[in-house]
Amino acid sequence: MIDKKLIAILVCPICQGSLSYNANQQELICKVDGLAYPIRDDIPVMLESEARPLTLEEKLG
Repeated sequence: MIDKKLIAILVCPICQGSLSYNANQQELICKVDGLAYPIRDDIPVMLESEARPLTLEEKLG
């Protein structure tokens, strides 16, 4: 489980915007850029090259 304090201080490396946490998929979501950054072994991987694009449903939801 990732620390909520860590989530509060992390920002998107591209737009510097806030991120939301998806506990089910273990990802940090940037709706502005439409990217999901993975969390591996409780460590956020904040690299654009490791992020996956959000689906249309995820962007709208």
